Amino acid sequence: MNIDLPPGVEDRMRAALPDLTRAERQVATHILRHYPVAALGSITALARAAEVSTPTVVRLCQKLGYRGYPDYQSALRGEVGAMLESPLVKHDRWAGGVPDTHILNRFADAVVANLQATLSQIDHAVFDEVVALLADPSRRIFAMGGRITHAHADYLVSLMKVVRPEVTLLSDMSNTWPPALLDMKAGDVLVAFDIRRYENSVLQLVELAVEQGAEVVVITDRWVSPAAAHARHTLTCHIEAPSAWDSTVSILVLVETLLASVQSRTWGQTEGRMKRLETLYDRSRFFRRYR
Repeated sequence: MNIDLPPGVEDRMRAALPDLTRAERQVATHILRHYPVAALGSITALARAAEVSTPTVVRLCQKLGYRGYPDYQSALRGEVGAMLESPLVKHDRWAGGVPDTHILNRFADAVVANLQATLSQIDHAVFDEVVALLADPSRRIFAMGGRITHAHADYLVSLMKVVRPEVTLLSDMSNTWPPALLDMKAGDVLVAFDIRRYENSVLQLVELAVEQGAEVVVITDRWVSPAAAHARHTLTCHIEAPSAWDSTVSILVLVETLLASVQSRTWGQTEGRMKRLETLYDRSRFFRRYR
């Protein structure tokens, strides 16, 4: 069967889904759900995880236009390598042949496209399950991020503390983790942020949290942090932008949407907390008043 497919590995797979057999679609959806980590190991491991035979994996690769699994994997690794490149290399790639429009327009177009792509691919059922975890008063919430994404963890915790109690920001300094992990119990939730280039510290903390019985939610980019292999839920965002750095606007929107949804679900308790907080702000004269 000839299928007209786009050039990228992930895009090829999504475009081919309607024309695949049930077993082939089972492999493809497994890979896409855990992209790209699921397809970076052996063909035997992939087939076992997707609950199909290895010939099914080979047939899928061939339908996607590759000679077989090694050829498919080579293309995938090439894409992953390109996505993990340093800021200098990223700038050179974006700077070549850019359109003659203002950077404000080009950057805004990229950000809007990222946001649309992010929102279109998020499974609403998974999103709702994450919200349920964050809103559950019996669970304590912990959050942490990497060098860039720690700011998103900080933002999530700052506002979530208003919505509900027992919310903690974990430091990005590993020597502070043991006391925090000491208090982490089975059923607690760790929200971990990690985008390319993925950080060993995030992976290490996630592994330790899972050993404590915590439920892990990983918020990452579409190439998927290795930490996602240990997560109960993974939410992916599109982050590419015409810059030496990635854009995290889609991550920020996702965080704010999670906060809004948790607040809505817990409003019976949250309203009282917010009223008490406003009273404390007034008594401490925290905000400047204009007369």
